[in-house]
Amino acid sequence: MSHRSVEQTNKKKPSRLRALIADDVKESRRSTRLMLSLVPDVEVVAIAHDGREAVKLARQHEVQIALLDIKMPVLDGLQATQAILKRDPDVCCVMISAERDSDTLQRALTAGASGYLIKPFTSDELVETMERVIKDVRSKQARYGTATRLKRERDAYVLELAKEYMKARRTDEKAQTVFETLAADPYCDIRWLRNLAIIYVVRGEWGRLRVLAERLERQML
Repeated sequence: MSHRSVEQTNKKKPSRLRALIADDVKESRRSTRLMLSLVPDVEVVAIAHDGREAVKLARQHEVQIALLDIKMPVLDGLQATQAILKRDPDVCCVMISAERDSDTLQRALTAGASGYLIKPFTSDELVETMERVIKDVRSKQARYGTATRLKRERDAYVLELAKEYMKARRTDEKAQTVFETLAADPYCDIRWLRNLAIIYVVRGEWGRLRVLAERLERQML
């Protein structure tokens, strides 16, 4: 085998980009997923039925592309986009809407959308939009790949520490710092918040406990 052939063999094909679809209408979710199957560089890894679930799944699956309908319950697509981008600015969010007015488009752009599709859209329109989004994601990967990887590694490390500290029932200052780091995420898993509440009780952090209790009450409604 020639040197050139070896280089071609060892050259890795770019990994498929992880995508999320969020829409409260079952048929819309189904048709969008079906059309996305025409885009070989994209793999749908999560389906959400509302905005809050979209934010949670985007974090859980570390998606790189999110297609979100604007009109959804709990959190609408614009609010979900802002929450997703607050945690990971590198995610490319595509807004989907039946509205054709410029005001809706402007609100989508202000929220941070990378693309905009008007229902009902064709497979060609979706593919064309995804080609632009994929190019954008690949460009970001080239520029920020190392920083993003390090951030994900840090996030994973903090999660492992939290699991270890919760199992050991630690309530010291280091444990408090770890759980407060997780709590900084507006969509933090409720079990970390409950554990942080226990730490505040043990350590007599009554002011912080009061604020956290109000947050827990809102999330459990």
